[in-house]
Amino acid sequence: MAMPVAGLLDWRLVSVGSSLHFQPRWRWLPPRRGLPISDRLRPARFMKMFVPGFGESSPEAKAAKNLQNFFTFIAVRVVLGQLQSYNTEAYAELNEFMSRNSLNDGDNFCRSLMRESPRHQALALRILEVRSAYQMEDFEWDNMKKLAFKMVEESNTKLMREYIMETTHMEDET
Repeated sequence: MAMPVAGLLDWRLVSVGSSLHFQPRWRWLPPRRGLPISDRLRPARFMKMFVPGFGESSPEAKAAKNLQNFFTFIAVRVVLGQLQSYNTEAYAELNEFMSRNSLNDGDNFCRSLMRESPRHQALALRILEVRSAYQMEDFEWDNMKKLAFKMVEESNTKLMREYIMETTHMEDET
């Protein structure tokens, strides 16, 4: 396996206006025939981080499972909202079932709901249908990614700023 020519040395904390950000240090790539200067100044690519404690799966697989459970929760809420207006008996049955069964594991919830009775089986199939439609058509994946990046960046900046203020005993000017 070829090693990258440039290495990302480390991350540095820089102040931009009144905010703090982490930026990578850049390293100059040696000249190569046909490689424009703009392509020679770039961060190196690292291998993916090893994250212990996930067994056979990955953090992405764990996040995907949590999203699947969340989509089940959303689908149950949608179906409940629909039933409330046109089928109050089924609405009461699903609410009663929810009081006895946890929604923490969406697949187990639907599995149990299917085996409860034929009426409950129809509700479970509707929940599976809504779950699939929601994740394929309504969930805004790009928006979630942007929000996650923004939230992590803002949270990191806030925590670093708090730590710097505590350790340097500086007064907050904002």
